Formats: sequence, structure tokens, C-alpha cells
Amino acid sequence: MDRTAYPTDLTDAQWKRAEALIPLAKPGGRPRTMEMREIFNAILYVVRGGIAWRLLPHDFPGWSTVYHYFRCFRKDGTWQIIHDALRNEVRSEAGWGAQPQCSGHR
Repeated sequence: MDRTAYPTDLTDAQWKRAEALIPLAKPGGRPRTMEMREIFNAILYVVRGGIAWRLLPHDFPGWSTVYHYFRCFRKDGTWQIIHDALRNEVRSEAGWGAQPQCSGHR
């Protein structure tokens, strides 16, 4: 990564977990030329920051490329799988169960 890190960037440990869940490039298609970690960090920047795709800073890959991967990840379920894995990891490190428990309060 040749840029200053953003607060939304994945840690090395988070990336290691997420990277294992990202599907490989489709056989017969064009080889990937972008670093998937940068694609993923860019997606997190947009999603966590609540900005428009076209406002993605220039030190990330192009917004249309990032949006393309986001759409593919949403459509094939990859985004949900990675989200759940990272959420469970954070909850486990905090000493909580994988799923929130209802405390019975209203």
C-alpha cells in the first residue's frame, strides 16, 4: 500500500481473515490487476463513510472498479460472508458470543 492508511482500512489480521474468503478470479476471464486489499479498503471507506462512490479519494482504485467488485460481492454473498466472519472475530476478541443476546429489557 503506497498511501496513508484511513481509519476504515482493515488491519493486517482482519485482511488475512477476509482475504481467505474472497473468491478467486473467474477462469478464462481477465486476470486481476488491482490489489484486492485496496478494493476492499475502498469499499469500506464508502460504506462506513456514507459517501457516494464517485467521491472515493483518488488514492484508491477507480470508483467504478470498486463499485463493480462491491456489486459482485453483494450478489454472490461474499460481502455477507466476510462481514459475518469479521463481526464474529471482533465479538469473540471482546469476550462476547457470536450473536447479540436479548437482555430482556424493553
